[in-house]
Amino acid sequence: MTATKITIPDELLPTDGRFGAGPARVRPAQVEALTEAASTVLGTSHRQAPVKSLVARIRSGLAELFSLPEGYEVVLGNGGSTVFWDVAAFGLVRSRAAHATFGEFGQKFAKATDTAPHLESSLVLAADPGTSAIPSPEALAAAGVVSSPAEAASGALAADVYAWPHNETSTGVATSIARPAGIADDALVVVDATSGAGGLNVDIAETDVYYFAPQKNMGSDGGLWVALMSPRAIARAQEIKDSGRFIPASLDLVTAIENSRKDQTYNTPAVATLLLLAEQIEWINGNGGLAWASERTRETSGLVYDWADAAEAAHPYVAEPADRSSVVATVDFDDSIDAAAVASVLRANGVVDVEPYRKLGRNQLRIATFVSVDPADVRALLACLDFVVDALK
Repeated sequence: MTATKITIPDELLPTDGRFGAGPARVRPAQVEALTEAASTVLGTSHRQAPVKSLVARIRSGLAELFSLPEGYEVVLGNGGSTVFWDVAAFGLVRSRAAHATFGEFGQKFAKATDTAPHLESSLVLAADPGTSAIPSPEALAAAGVVSSPAEAASGALAADVYAWPHNETSTGVATSIARPAGIADDALVVVDATSGAGGLNVDIAETDVYYFAPQKNMGSDGGLWVALMSPRAIARAQEIKDSGRFIPASLDLVTAIENSRKDQTYNTPAVATLLLLAEQIEWINGNGGLAWASERTRETSGLVYDWADAAEAAHPYVAEPADRSSVVATVDFDDSIDAAAVASVLRANGVVDVEPYRKLGRNQLRIATFVSVDPADVRALLACLDFVVDALK
């Protein structure tokens, strides 16, 4: 049977067929809240109480969700993670950054600091896609990036920022977040949490900047960055600003910090994005917070990995179970199954966005199991996969 003629029985289909890794599904309750705010908040000044109270909801909700340590602040700015990489290059890196890259998004931040003309060349610990890495001085030395751990921590090639993704969206690899051993006392740990925040457990005290755009677990749209910043990171931003370094106004981190303390952003924000984000944070907190969310994503992703382990023609792409993400599950198929054809059949039947990351180039499906994805929908998706794979044989 050709792919275009395969019809999945209605009783197998999930209630909600959206499984994309970004933009991710938005819950109907969030859209209802948006409709209710159409004549009271949308289209009003971001310098006045209705929108400022919305930003305050986000900041207090995130402080609760992540159990922010004393002195940490929630900072917001316009633009997504791509913009924040430039913000960090101008406002957080004193002279050199050390990165771990094991997928597309870690590489992009590394490129941003490595090509910045005012910074020294970055130290980059590159691992194969499907594996993980942490840019500790010891790991950098073991990989030959530096001659010794001391050189990365305090020598001629010393890094003052250590950066890596909590979750690599392109490959479905997650990392454990802990301050690397042996780094300088004033070095910053800067973690890209875009696809992990709100779906993976984390101890924020192990980081100095835990930043994300809200279009994944946070169930919102792009165009906004959020950073949970330690006192050390806030002091670093002020130090660099006071040094006289040229910083474009739109990328000025100190300006973002000062505006966030007033519950606003420097430029006019997308108010609908703020509202969707506030509703999602409160939904997660109301259900049990980060512990509840991370357990839910472990359950849903576990269903996918168990299915792939048991399948004849499929297996989890990430070989090491400890590296497998709970929020983005990647599954490889052998040559007997055309994953693109499977995704095409699913899309024709209303089950969408399970295609692999475009630059990875694998015979693969990528299934988002963010916190908004109901476990029942994942079970239904797997039943659909069984049906489609059998039909394509």
